[in-house]
Amino acid sequence: MLRLLSIRDFVVVRALELELGPGFTVLTGETGAGKSILLDALGLLLGDRFEPRQIREGAERAELAAAFDVDDAPAVRAWLAEEGLAPGDGEVLLRRVLDAQGRSRAWINGSPATLAQMKAVGERLVEITGQHAHQSLSAAATQRELVDGFGGFTALADETAAAWRASRDAAAALEAARADAGRDAAARAELEVRRDELSALRMHEGEWAELNASQSRLAHAASLLATCEEAGEALESADDALTRRVSQLAARLAAASAHDPALADVAAQLEPARVQLVETARALRDYRRRLDLDPADLARIDERLSALHDAARRHRVRPEGLPELLAATTAALAALAAASDVEALERRAGEAERAFHKLAHELRAKRRFAASELEHRVTAAMRTLAMAGGKLEIAMEPLAAPTSHGLDAIEFRIATHAKQPPGPLARVASGGELSRIGLAIQVASSDAAHVPSLVLDEVDAGIGGAVAATVGRLMQSLGDRRQVLCVTHLPQVASFADRHFRVEKQAAASGVVSSVTALEGEARVDELARMLSGESTTPKTRAHARELHESNRRRR
Repeated sequence: MLRLLSIRDFVVVRALELELGPGFTVLTGETGAGKSILLDALGLLLGDRFEPRQIREGAERAELAAAFDVDDAPAVRAWLAEEGLAPGDGEVLLRRVLDAQGRSRAWINGSPATLAQMKAVGERLVEITGQHAHQSLSAAATQRELVDGFGGFTALADETAAAWRASRDAAAALEAARADAGRDAAARAELEVRRDELSALRMHEGEWAELNASQSRLAHAASLLATCEEAGEALESADDALTRRVSQLAARLAAASAHDPALADVAAQLEPARVQLVETARALRDYRRRLDLDPADLARIDERLSALHDAARRHRVRPEGLPELLAATTAALAALAAASDVEALERRAGEAERAFHKLAHELRAKRRFAASELEHRVTAAMRTLAMAGGKLEIAMEPLAAPTSHGLDAIEFRIATHAKQPPGPLARVASGGELSRIGLAIQVASSDAAHVPSLVLDEVDAGIGGAVAATVGRLMQSLGDRRQVLCVTHLPQVASFADRHFRVEKQAAASGVVSSVTALEGEARVDELARMLSGESTTPKTRAHARELHESNRRRR
């Protein structure tokens, strides 16, 4: 339930806080006073997009906030828990800041939120119906959604639509595989030739670099051997070999240290150098033994390098990329085999079609049951709205081919009086009748509604006289089951409200601003009189207003 709406610097509202409660609440005021602006602000808090011109002239930004009680809204609490935005003290706080550059920021319970999140929580908190909403009643999609929403199986309808898309995609894949069979055979043959050629090379990852290193070593083997022999001679074979000279120097310094102990440290520093020279000489001997000078090895490596280079040139890749190309070719063949496996695709298409039809038949049965109950309730409500003998029939006709919406077309057919046969809503009902039928549907579906608050923006347009009083009584009845906030121009409707607020536009130093006043007692009678007669009220209209107020208050 919407408990508080706070608006600052929005359109012509400088600062406003509207405290609401359960039951039926009305907003009234002259045309252009700003009644719908309040609903626009609420819409922005529920994820609507805004325009910079909505910021009050002269202000840098607009700030909007709303507080909702959600103790009796399990769907809201479940969604908040999933999003990690659990309500504090059974309350949800929505806040949005809009600036003149077109940017906006939003928060849910103090945590930054996206517009998608604001819209998602808003759909669970408030249902907003505009003054032209009844015009959409003629649309097939609206009628179908009304039946699904009334029956409480919108999720099943969505699941059925997803199954239909899966079935359609599986059938398209099967058809494409059949049509492309010849082309796929040629592509498969080409890939198989490439795979067989690359497999025959038996090239492993990193082989190209290894072969190049070996080829360089063998090609320069004589030079490498000569260099190693020269170094080995200098280290240990010559009369003045480095290892021998360093050992002699270390011995002489050690002997001299008997006369001066300071030389002992110098002699000790030569020992690591001597050990390193000995290790280097040993490593050179090992290298000379391993060095292979067989020309046959060089010829074999050159031949292997040439084969790999030729294969890389034919397939337009670098030689080191041949193993990767083989892997990609093998994967492409596997994918092609899977895509062209007509038998597998036939099984998949059949399974998808059966899954869709199972859900679609379940949806059909639920829709028939819900449609029958909705017919009965809407018909009863219509007859309270000066449509005696009026009747709603919901026709379900099998489609020539299934669609994402199921197996049947749904059509609302209306008779506005007893002697009229039911016909399509769009052709039978006038504008005023559409308004009353829309209200009848709201009343009929209120018990099935899962959203705690209903906002109605002049949905009683085109209605007057005795019917207006019935509309007010119906809205009051709606308010017994959920919170109802209604913008109205009808005094008969307003007189049934539990709470009454007047919206006024006033001149101020900073320009025209709107304000909201809660009405009680005589102030409420004054507003009903204004609504009855316009600017100037007479004793007669005031007496009529008092009668409306008193009589309808007694009925509550």
